[in-house]
Amino acid sequence: MRFRLVTALAVTAALLAGGCGGDRSATKGGAGGGTRLSIATGNTTGVYYVLGGGLAELIDKHLPGHRATAEATGASVENIQRVVRGQSDIAFTLADTAADAVKGTGAFTAPQPIRALARLYGNYTQVIARTDAGITSVAGLRGKRVSTGSPNSGTEVIALRLLAAAGLDPDKDVKRQALSLPETVQGLKDGTLDALVWSGGLPTSGITDLVTSMGDKVTFVPLKDVLPAVRAAHGPVYTEGVIPKGAYGTPSDVPTIVVPNLLVVNAAMDAKLAEDLTRLLFEHKADLEKVHASAKEITLAEAPKTDPVPLHEGARKFYG
Repeated sequence: MRFRLVTALAVTAALLAGGCGGDRSATKGGAGGGTRLSIATGNTTGVYYVLGGGLAELIDKHLPGHRATAEATGASVENIQRVVRGQSDIAFTLADTAADAVKGTGAFTAPQPIRALARLYGNYTQVIARTDAGITSVAGLRGKRVSTGSPNSGTEVIALRLLAAAGLDPDKDVKRQALSLPETVQGLKDGTLDALVWSGGLPTSGITDLVTSMGDKVTFVPLKDVLPAVRAAHGPVYTEGVIPKGAYGTPSDVPTIVVPNLLVVNAAMDAKLAEDLTRLLFEHKADLEKVHASAKEITLAEAPKTDPVPLHEGARKFYG
């Protein structure tokens, strides 16, 4: 009996310490309530997770009364769901997924109450195949074993749209697997996958690991040919770009599709807290740049351009 009681007390304490058991969002805590903030990021080998950790450190050091934790997640779709449910306070998300959320389309059955703090850096769509699979285009993924990213991730959204733009049915024409980036990288190394789709900043450590380990046994697939169809179906949020050869040591630049990232919160977040978080991004941007080079792309000129996701009133006040 004594053992059971001690065990029960220990479990209860762990749940309370971990923030389990209910809504612990800062949307109810206000700016000065000493609330612990949860930052929804992405896979542990992706840029969201790295920058999320950097942002958490900035909050701990420079936002009095607040502590923050970067949470590993499936990324964009899941992140928005977490913010809406009050499980996370701040979230990284791709702009195309966020646009679906405010419109109530795609993965969302109704408009979601999210607001943006800032437009961040661009995510580069990276399609990589084993060289021995003979894949030179998205259409060449037909019949192949392809990882389309974690379930409910922005990568998955983009991957499915790429396949459709190439005339492929994601559920019939490819052997699709919804895997996290670490699982995906291991699958290409092991030969259990032929190709992957990944959307992330440059460089993404998981992709660096893959390219460093496999060398010329993997190749980047150019995406310029499917961009017009993607834009026609889903709008101008998808833009033309290149993965520079210096990012991963490829023989030449690789044509690709770029989508901006946003930092979003619940519409109900305290306005002063939202303003303080936005200010933090720019007053200490140099510190974020040390965490990951993608932060260099965050600028005051571009940050307010989050349409169709409305800026939070606190962020709007900061930008003036």
